[in-house]
Amino acid sequence: MNTTASNNKLKTFLKDFGLILIFLLLVAVLAVISGGAFVKPGNLISVLKQTAVNGILAMGMTFVIISDGIDLSVGSTVGLTGVVACMLAHPVTAGATSGPGQFPLIIPILAALAVGALIGSLNGIGIAYGNIPPFIVTLGSMTIVRGLALIISGGSPVFDVTKGFEDIASLKPAGIPVLAIYLILIVAICAFILQKTVFGRRVYAIGGNETAAAVSGINVKRIRVAVYTIAGLLAGLCGLLTASRTITGAPTAGQSYEMDAIAAVVIGGVSMSGGAGKWHGVVIGALMIAVIANGLDIMRVDSNFQPVIKGFIIIFAVLMDIRSKGKKA
Repeated sequence: MNTTASNNKLKTFLKDFGLILIFLLLVAVLAVISGGAFVKPGNLISVLKQTAVNGILAMGMTFVIISDGIDLSVGSTVGLTGVVACMLAHPVTAGATSGPGQFPLIIPILAALAVGALIGSLNGIGIAYGNIPPFIVTLGSMTIVRGLALIISGGSPVFDVTKGFEDIASLKPAGIPVLAIYLILIVAICAFILQKTVFGRRVYAIGGNETAAAVSGINVKRIRVAVYTIAGLLAGLCGLLTASRTITGAPTAGQSYEMDAIAAVVIGGVSMSGGAGKWHGVVIGALMIAVIANGLDIMRVDSNFQPVIKGFIIIFAVLMDIRSKGKKA
């Protein structure tokens, strides 16, 4: 009896804290291998910056995957919204990047968020009301949105933005990168919605059993549109932050970002079949993706290996999820 109880406690502990332990072990290994370079303050700040955009994108993807969906268009949305924001953030005088903008700073900000939310809502409408599989809808919109980014930018990056636009992602209040502050705020808001609101509980219910959710009176179609709108809105925010950080609206920006976001979500323990997963696991997953990429860079490993590693991580995480569900059944 005592042995059984001890085993159950160990399983519970590993379930709750196993991912954190793996993350800390990964950090320790990289610190040793890099000769301490990994844990230098400057590099840790760089890791936080790398985590911010993917972490925000992953929080939007969390809503979608918990509801038993997928969104392959968020990377393209990052590219399009960055282009739109930069086109509206030109200074009055050509070449005077420190001067005032043709439009108030709030205009490119709202435009990026609105375009992202519109793309997300159209995805949701196609899925919920058109009864088209999420993979097909978002695969199509991924191509369409990327094409629109190339069309409106003429296939070239958009340069020459105001200092105020650049400051959106470059400020360091109290020495803390503002990107990290954005990430903390978005995570806090998403965590509250998922854990403390009726809407959040309905997202989990739909992902767990859509038929039962509909029978219980939940408007499944409306919730589906909402979760894709949230994903699109946060992708728009990421496009804005990426453009501000690089001072460029690149139509090719955000390529493979959807895979990084999906990787962070599945590493974080969110079930690809929907209905299960916690927000804090997603944060750890996003940190792990950034730590792995940063560690490989420090060790001067060919960057072409990074997509291979991420692909294996996704497959392994999904395999573990399937095996876990099989044991419960």
